[in-house]
Amino acid sequence: MPYVLPAPPAPGTSAVNTPYVVGIAFIAALGGYLFGFDFAVISGALPFLRREFALDAWWEGFLTGSLALGCMAGCLVAGQLADRYGRRPGLLLAAGIFAGSSLAMAFAPGLALFVVARFAAGIGVGMASMLSPLYIAEVSPAAVRGRNVAINQLTVVVGILVTNLVNYLLADQGPDAWRWMFGLGAVPAILFLVGVLWLPESPRWLAQAGQVPRAEAVLHKIGNPAFVEATLAELATRASSGEPKARFRDVLSADVRPAVVVGVVLAVFQQFCGINVVFNYTSTIFAAVGADLNRQLLETIGIGVVNLAFTLVAMFLVDRLGRRPLLLFGALGLTVSYLALAFLLQTHAAPGLVSGVVLAAISTYGLSLAPVTWVVISEIFPTRIRGVASSVATVALWGAYFMLVFTFPIMVQAIGTYGPFYLYAGICLAGFFFVRAKVKETKGQTLEQLEGTFARH
Repeated sequence: MPYVLPAPPAPGTSAVNTPYVVGIAFIAALGGYLFGFDFAVISGALPFLRREFALDAWWEGFLTGSLALGCMAGCLVAGQLADRYGRRPGLLLAAGIFAGSSLAMAFAPGLALFVVARFAAGIGVGMASMLSPLYIAEVSPAAVRGRNVAINQLTVVVGILVTNLVNYLLADQGPDAWRWMFGLGAVPAILFLVGVLWLPESPRWLAQAGQVPRAEAVLHKIGNPAFVEATLAELATRASSGEPKARFRDVLSADVRPAVVVGVVLAVFQQFCGINVVFNYTSTIFAAVGADLNRQLLETIGIGVVNLAFTLVAMFLVDRLGRRPLLLFGALGLTVSYLALAFLLQTHAAPGLVSGVVLAAISTYGLSLAPVTWVVISEIFPTRIRGVASSVATVALWGAYFMLVFTFPIMVQAIGTYGPFYLYAGICLAGFFFVRAKVKETKGQTLEQLEGTFARH
């Protein structure tokens, strides 16, 4: 593919084949679309599943959270696959698992098989949620890495929006509409599978695996000779250190522990901030203020549109303002939004007021914690343990997601719909102080330069 550049670079100046880099980033980010689909489909399907399987609060929480349990298993598998066999094989496996599990959920004859299929879907989503941003980070030049990794979050929110729209259109198709909602997930999974066949392997993984000629060939597709020379020099420096293959216990070593702590805490915070109960339990929240099912499903579409709009803004800002300011803004903004939402739910305010505050919280999250957390996790770990450390952080994220969505229906039953949001406000305030104290800025630095930023030598 020929280079398409705004102007010829000066001799010795690195230049990037932007269309190619963006193209492979979008293909890899289709894994994020699958994430968004399975994440959102449950919101529209829950009213049908409650009737179909006679769910109580505990089963509703477990059925919703079973995806996260599969995601945890998928992340553990993906980390080992990514470091041993490369990033691309893991993406292929994730797409295949997702396609099969979507059809299994659609045809499940009972609750047990449905939960097993949703757990299997989680394995595919977990693998993609870790490998897609990791792959994009490794193929992207430093100047555009934040934007490119944020493409993954863009496809997540596009998946959420499209799925919410499809759920709304299918809602009046009878009691088995939920089967179509889940079964249609096979379509983007097959498109992802075909797209990954076209992707090159990560040049950083190839270099670390000793396949330097293949790494050089990929880098020549990404940038001009000056870019290739500079990148290979950095990779050669890392390779000459003779570092052994990563194991899970290596994430506890003193030199990488600061980065692992930051990555894990940010991952857990992204979930415990509480926003995903808004995505997954939209119907529960708006039912508490008297909205009917039609209004509840319309609200999910509005949430998807706002989430998409502000994710696009975040892609513009993440490499300009930086990661840290956006994380601070998100933590503080969600604190205020949740306090207002809890008060409105407690006083049984009009659905329109509740909708306004919910959309404010979604916009804050879409601009900050949603994309930026994945960007930081993909950046801060050293190359030799990036696959394993990313899987540990992502496992923590999905474990936190399971706890969040499992406990919400139970807390609602015990203390009312408004109660949990006071708790989430407190968590967001604590997250603000953690980011302020521990998270360093990463924009504009190569992955190799960042190895020293978050490490203790």
